[in-house]
Amino acid sequence: MRMIFRCDPRLADHLPRPHPARSALPDWLRAMPAKAHSNIHDREIRTVKQCPPFVDAMAYGVMIPLPCDVRVERRAFAWDWDIPEPATQGHPRAPLSFHPVAQLAGAPFANGQAALKFNSFWTIELEPGWSLFATHPVNRDDLPFRLISGLVDADRFHDGGINFPGVWTQPDFAGVLPKGTPVAQCFAVPREAPELTFEAFDDAHREAYSKVVGEVLAAPNVYRKHFRAKRGRLTT
Repeated sequence: MRMIFRCDPRLADHLPRPHPARSALPDWLRAMPAKAHSNIHDREIRTVKQCPPFVDAMAYGVMIPLPCDVRVERRAFAWDWDIPEPATQGHPRAPLSFHPVAQLAGAPFANGQAALKFNSFWTIELEPGWSLFATHPVNRDDLPFRLISGLVDADRFHDGGINFPGVWTQPDFAGVLPKGTPVAQCFAVPREAPELTFEAFDDAHREAYSKVVGEVLAAPNVYRKHFRAKRGRLTT
């Protein structure tokens, strides 16, 4: 699977590149304790920092970064980004634009405010049969916005930018969203629908279930040691 990113030639030296999500793990995850006291268990237990599915989800796919610093105060957004005029007609220069309030009418995440639109400065092309799933950076509730997930058939739509809409969630935020802030986490997903099969456990599956659950309850890191697959690193 290849993901091909293209940009306007005049902006190539001014844009941060999309990068593997594993390289954008947040500082709070690194600073988390590996264990914490549980009043329910009356002992130290492992935190989600030691949960491979939690971390692997955050490290999977490609992260789209904010291209420049954006200043925010009372829901007002400003930036100073000195870039050349793009060579491509119709190409954006602003890192943000907005969706009118009416576009979110009836949605449970609507907050009465215009939605953000993180403008794309990269087109994305996937191989035939694959779509691009873009969502909020996984487990990143520390970010002051919430991206609205979307699925784009990027094997067909790859000559225009894929923009990323979101809702601002911290009305009292005052500060700077720094250049490089993760805006969207993207995954290439097969478009072919899976075949769903439903079965009751036979004797072998019942025994396997009991064995695996018993091992998981008896010792730590069973999944990590015996079931977690090695993941290939993204290449450029």
